[in-house]
Amino acid sequence: MTETTSEAEARAALEAAGRLPEAELDLASVALQFARIDAPEADWGAAAQHLSELARATVTAAAADPAADAGDGLRRTAVLRRVMQDQFGYAGDTETYEAPENANLVRVVERRRGLPVALGILWLHAAEAAGWGASGLDFPGHFLLGIEGSHGAAVVDPFQLGRPLEAPELRALLKGVQGPQAELRPEFLTPVGKRAVLLRLQNNIKLRRLRAGNLQGALVCTQDMLRLAPDTAALWREAALMNQRLDRIGAALACLDRFLELVPGGEAAERARVMAAELRQRLH
Repeated sequence: MTETTSEAEARAALEAAGRLPEAELDLASVALQFARIDAPEADWGAAAQHLSELARATVTAAAADPAADAGDGLRRTAVLRRVMQDQFGYAGDTETYEAPENANLVRVVERRRGLPVALGILWLHAAEAAGWGASGLDFPGHFLLGIEGSHGAAVVDPFQLGRPLEAPELRALLKGVQGPQAELRPEFLTPVGKRAVLLRLQNNIKLRRLRAGNLQGALVCTQDMLRLAPDTAALWREAALMNQRLDRIGAALACLDRFLELVPGGEAAERARVMAAELRQRLH
């Protein structure tokens, strides 16, 4: 399939973002570039305008709530909820959760429905516009946010209308994801960087393509993820395996070489060297 001008522009933007330090990444804007590639026919310009509208609305709402602006984390959560839910109508898609458009930010903006991580990116965009600290959390299986305040971070679920979660709710959510034996651990509430959030968003698209048997589409998604995160070793290994399955031996070897540059030692490196040797045998 021939690459469109919009897709080429989006991939160039991803590569430029891949060279930026973490702090300089514009989370929602990068997510829009991924969305342009995933749905080149969609009106990404209208979605970009909406991001500006969302930011302005949040700034206005924050200025109207001095307690939130002064550092009350729960009040900040309430302000964000009013903007996201009451003003713009965002909510989790509980009816067609597995639909691919739930991980495409342009489609999420159009439908006002999405996956937890896609909605979370919009919440983070709004919080940043207000000048409030916020981040995604390393919670397994369900994307959560930490909204910073003067008395610690409020943990909220962007999929469930920004509902604040205390320890009992977090334990129940974890057990629902990992089973009744799972125990809540402090590392599950560790903030994660912007690249990790964006990769988590795209991982949803990659996994849906794999489940649909679209290996080529999953590889393309992985390659685009690598434009943003070129030093993520695990993605290079995944790309190598996909290329191998598609019988693209040269491309698989190139991916393994890059993986070994990033991970020169250890068990994973030894497995990669064995795989590379087997692939080179197939070339002769």
